Amino acid sequence: MKKIIKNYKSTLILLGSVVIGAICGLIFKEKAEIVKPLGDLFLNLLLVIIVPLIFFTITSSISKMNEKKRLSKILISTIVIFLITSVVAVLFGFLTTAKINLVNPENTEAIKEVFDNTVEEGVELNILERTVSVLSTNSFVNLLSTSNLVALIVMSVLFGIAINKAGEKGKKVAELFDSFSETMYKLIEIIMYYAPIGLGCYFASLVGTLGGTIAVGFLKTFIVYTLVCLVFMAVFYTLYAFIAGGFNAVKAFWTNIIPSALTSIGTCSSAASVPINIECTKKMGVPNDIAETTVSLGTSFHKDGSCIGSVFKIMFLVSLFGTSLSTFGDISKVLGIALLATLLVTAVPIGGGTISEMLILTMMNYNVAALPILTIVATIIDAPATLLNVVGDSASAMMVTRVVEGKDWINKKNNKKEK
Repeated sequence: MKKIIKNYKSTLILLGSVVIGAICGLIFKEKAEIVKPLGDLFLNLLLVIIVPLIFFTITSSISKMNEKKRLSKILISTIVIFLITSVVAVLFGFLTTAKINLVNPENTEAIKEVFDNTVEEGVELNILERTVSVLSTNSFVNLLSTSNLVALIVMSVLFGIAINKAGEKGKKVAELFDSFSETMYKLIEIIMYYAPIGLGCYFASLVGTLGGTIAVGFLKTFIVYTLVCLVFMAVFYTLYAFIAGGFNAVKAFWTNIIPSALTSIGTCSSAASVPINIECTKKMGVPNDIAETTVSLGTSFHKDGSCIGSVFKIMFLVSLFGTSLSTFGDISKVLGIALLATLLVTAVPIGGGTISEMLILTMMNYNVAALPILTIVATIIDAPATLLNVVGDSASAMMVTRVVEGKDWINKKNNKKEK
């Protein structure tokens, strides 16, 4: 029990501050807006570090991949994973939330006024021009704005590759960016000390202004997300195991996955679950080299829970602001942004959540002042998301074994045990 409390200490403190803030907002109503500046301070601190956080962390991650084969392997594996299992997760997340209003605001216009959710209308661009405008900007100064996050990400990746290609001469630059990256992580830790106060005051003002509807929306989001995760785990991971090796593989999966699942919930960390997850995966009959490689790589690049979580963050905002998703293009945009946002979570182990949430806001044309709302959503779904992220790696390892060892791999493993 003490270990669980220790692992969830920061999450519990954040949730406690949000609950206290909600209660204060319900009691004092509009008067609670007096503490809004304290919430704005937290928002401003987050917004200030976004640009350097993206530039240093992504550039550092790419620059440290010194072996070309390793870099190619990681990039190819990432593409394959996100085109298959992550697309399935995103589609499932959208289908399960499309007809559900996570928030039922009584007055959408009032909410829009609070966040000044307006988008300036400009010249209509064709698809190619729009793509270029998103991926690039015509001035270095513009890269320092949160309005051009995708362009900043592209430039960060290119700069990291350039450091790689510079070889020995680029090592000092790589070390410098690695130092900057580590410093940014520490800066985030310092800012997060203020998070309970900032989020509590922000939420008190929000609930005081908009009423208790939004507070109920967070609870509803947690319940729906947890149910969606459990259904996804039961249906799709059973299906993945069956495809990998039939009913014997399904039996092996569910017989051995429990310790790994409990560890993921208890630690709320994919990385902390790796040793036990590898052991559980080996017990399923997966060869040692495949289990160790797939689970380790999957911890960074395969997160079904985060994929579904990105969809929920977007749909929460869609419900909150009363945004219409009436066309195929609107739906495709949501799915694409969810996948890209999840890629940022996996690529940047610390701070990736904040970066992905900023990307969601900017690409969905919402005011960045709504960033703390996504921080709260991310906090409340953290445990079930980690469960899905971890368990999904084991299911993937079984499918990899099916490809490498052949369709009878599970039977061959059982025969060896009997002998």
